[in-house]
Amino acid sequence: MPLAARSDLSAPAATLTRDQRVGLYRTIYAARRIDDKEITGKRQNKVFFQINGVGHEAVQAAAAMAFRPGHDWFFFYYRDRALAYGLGYTAKEMFLGSVGAASDPASGGRQMPSHWGHRDLNIFTTSSPTGSQFLQAVGAAEAALRAEQGGLQDQLGIRSDEVVLVTTGEGTCSQGEFWEAVSNAATLKVPVVFLVEDNGYAISVPSEVQYPGGNVAALLKGYEAHGLLVIDDVDGCDPIASFQALKAAADHARARKGPALVRARVIRPYSHSLSDDEQLYKSKAQREAEAQRDPVATYADQLVAWGDLSLEELQALKADVQAEVDRAWEEADAAPRPESGSFYEHLYSPDADPASPDFDTEAAAGDQATGAKTMIDLLNATLKHEMARDPRILVFGEDVADASREEILAEVKGKGGVFKATHGLQKQFGGHRVFNSPLAEATIIGRAIGLAARGFKPVVEIQFFDYIWPAMQQLRDELANIRWRSNGAFKAPMVVRVPIAGYLMGGATYHSQCGESTFTHIPGLRVICPSTALDAAGLLRTAIRCDDPVLFLEPKHLYRQTHNKGNDPGPDFMIPFGKARTVREGADLSVITFGNTVHRAVQAARAAEKEGLSVEILDLRSLNPYDWPAIERTVKKTHRVIVAHEDTVSWGYGAEIAARIADELFFHLDAPVRRVGAKDTWVAYYPALEDEILPQPQDFLEAYRKLAAI
Repeated sequence: MPLAARSDLSAPAATLTRDQRVGLYRTIYAARRIDDKEITGKRQNKVFFQINGVGHEAVQAAAAMAFRPGHDWFFFYYRDRALAYGLGYTAKEMFLGSVGAASDPASGGRQMPSHWGHRDLNIFTTSSPTGSQFLQAVGAAEAALRAEQGGLQDQLGIRSDEVVLVTTGEGTCSQGEFWEAVSNAATLKVPVVFLVEDNGYAISVPSEVQYPGGNVAALLKGYEAHGLLVIDDVDGCDPIASFQALKAAADHARARKGPALVRARVIRPYSHSLSDDEQLYKSKAQREAEAQRDPVATYADQLVAWGDLSLEELQALKADVQAEVDRAWEEADAAPRPESGSFYEHLYSPDADPASPDFDTEAAAGDQATGAKTMIDLLNATLKHEMARDPRILVFGEDVADASREEILAEVKGKGGVFKATHGLQKQFGGHRVFNSPLAEATIIGRAIGLAARGFKPVVEIQFFDYIWPAMQQLRDELANIRWRSNGAFKAPMVVRVPIAGYLMGGATYHSQCGESTFTHIPGLRVICPSTALDAAGLLRTAIRCDDPVLFLEPKHLYRQTHNKGNDPGPDFMIPFGKARTVREGADLSVITFGNTVHRAVQAARAAEKEGLSVEILDLRSLNPYDWPAIERTVKKTHRVIVAHEDTVSWGYGAEIAARIADELFFHLDAPVRRVGAKDTWVAYYPALEDEILPQPQDFLEAYRKLAAI
């Protein structure tokens, strides 16, 4: 559906009033002047980074007119200054970000300028990684459908006619997450509009190097049969042509006909950023051709030719904008900067502390003398309890539903996950709350972020820890820092359940990985790893009810063991984060561990007891936060300590614990801190090699003997 440019100077478009046409120019011109002022500030060393939206202003001004601030939702990339301004983001608010002021609405001085975010305008916090916004936008649009299906629109404040707009440059369309997002949007038929602002270059790399033909809209024609409206070849330097295209796209999505994509041809007459020089890779002729399309000049000529503005009125408008920009700069330049130490604020929820007594009902576990339920049983029971309690909970991931084709549910037992942790949930709570995702880990996390931002509580599953890495950008660069980077304006509390680790006999390289230290190293992310069925139930409930993102690691070897069974402790049983469990009291040495190695440490301790060694074992259960007071107590009690984990010895989680003990408890030690872990290699398929690689009870026993002998 191509829409040509309007180059006619003889008559204005009847679709817009004179005030609307002039308003478009004011937005275009103001955005340009704000960019120029920020560039000046950078040269004065009052601004520390600058990236511009020059040449993109016309289509962005049109988008601001086609969508509704505070009603629709917006997921931007860093060039969208005119769009933000047109939605109501003031020049002063922009400059507060430029100088890093404490009152910057986007981040409170934590992010670079042009990383837009505004709670009141529904502009979701923007980040630097290109393309990570797409799946989140799809999730935010999906929220409208899930809220309608679950009758939660009033509770979550989600309107039946809202639309999500997500913007991008053409280069970012080469990212895999773009294609995942378009595919998900078309499959779900969610109300999302993709706006591709195509200026021909991703920094210095032209479009034809990014994907075949250099036109992403042409490549998406096959999706039209599945509800995607594709509007191509829009003159993004013509605000009226752009408005017509974007209005058509918004109407399509608002009518719930499916998603839409608009590709608008824009220019980039300034370099990518102040650290780039486009003269190094653009010819003089190219740059001159771009200048001929600059909407600051061409659209002004149209307004004068149409009689919308006289030359005097045009100059008065420009002077008024310049006065606004100058005044905004002065006020922002004088604004207070962030206070020293404020960087610790908003790492985690200020409203709900999962390490507090509010989340501690562990004493009410009931009869646990003889456990009858496995870890899988109690995980499943806890999910059922929590889903019955909170209708906002959505469970999804690969294979987690009983059956995607609901018409056959009555005649099949249902899948419910490869380990059966979610078995029966779909049958009990419906396919709108428990559903399968595509086999795409970034999709799972990205969509969940969008849903969580809109008020749902996703509890998603990554089928194996070994395959979590395609979602790493969504987990590390997005989920974990949304609250922090937006200075508390946005959040995405959710639970990511992940079967982890080995001792599987045949799991091999890609079903036996650990790697928890990669995630405990990420500020803003809670990391939990239970070793018993009861602990799994209590910690999962805390993870669901808390207000932070939680990575919930489930050692799959322990799913159906008999030594760690428990009984259902009831619908309000919780174990707080950061509270270790003393598995075994001892006097001669301490073992600090978690997950699969807890039981192996216990087995070795029983053998050591026969040799006269008394071993105390501490199960951390919670890896971030962890229970330092409990560690301190056990070290001061036995004066000898082993830190153990299943992951490789080198650069593992235990290294941090060992280092802190050596640093803060050195004078309470009678021997060096020792570590027990896997060999520094991959886990092999052949069972005898796997046993040799992973720490066994005999390895623990030998470590006990050696440490006690010092």
